[in-house]
Amino acid sequence: MADDSNNLQQGAVGRQVAIGSYAAIGDSFTEGVGDPGPGGTFVGWADRLAVLLADRLPEPGIPVDAEVSPVSAHGNFRYANLAVRGRLLDQIVEEQVPRARELAPDLVSFCAGGNDIIRPGTDPDDVAERFERAVADLTRSVGTVMVTTGFDTRGVPVLRHLRGKIATYTAHVRAIADRYDCPVLDLWSLRSVQDRRAWDGDRLHLSPEGHTRVALRAAQVLGLDVPADPDQAWPPQPPRGALEIRRDDIHWAREYLVPWIGRRLRGESSGDHVEPKRPDLLPL
Repeated sequence: MADDSNNLQQGAVGRQVAIGSYAAIGDSFTEGVGDPGPGGTFVGWADRLAVLLADRLPEPGIPVDAEVSPVSAHGNFRYANLAVRGRLLDQIVEEQVPRARELAPDLVSFCAGGNDIIRPGTDPDDVAERFERAVADLTRSVGTVMVTTGFDTRGVPVLRHLRGKIATYTAHVRAIADRYDCPVLDLWSLRSVQDRRAWDGDRLHLSPEGHTRVALRAAQVLGLDVPADPDQAWPPQPPRGALEIRRDDIHWAREYLVPWIGRRLRGESSGDHVEPKRPDLLPL
């Protein structure tokens, strides 16, 4: 594991490289939906990861045993979040990947394909082929590309029946990561997010605590020591009765499932008319 005090990770050829800039691309998961912030915006795991990375930059004037970019050497961490809720893989590739290549940060996190996989009739093999082409494109332009697997959805009612498709896509993502030497944020193995408290009321997006745990795991993947264990057990809760569970299910269907189905039938997306919240590499 790399030295946390210098925020170092192992590069593709074994070099230690300081992360002085980071761009996140993806959909609602990376935008941070479910983790509300000020002014109607969202925070999310990627924003939280950016803070962890920035906190561990080398201090100016302190030599480190690393290849450090000018940005890193000045302790000026920069971050962009290009993700937009509802985006499909091809939209992310068209809208966000070219911008990430243009920004050319030290690190890009790339999570895409989930909205494709949950659509009826989609083929995870085909989605994975398009995902791999985008990874190949990105790795030619940026320092490190961290890819993200799907969640294990066995405990998510609206997505439980898609577990096989998600598992197939996850296996492809891991294989692609091996081929392009990408670090993997493996959400399938993150057991703590299988607790319902890790999820927002819509059961499709993480809660603030869920986003926090993903950020901690992402930091671990990049070689940082973290202040808490992302897989730490949740506090015990009293058992829920059948009536309470039924009441929650009815509320969820009325408030979230019906509107979600309605948007699909109308060909609408929750991300229509939404712009990236942080389109440029800016200091935190």
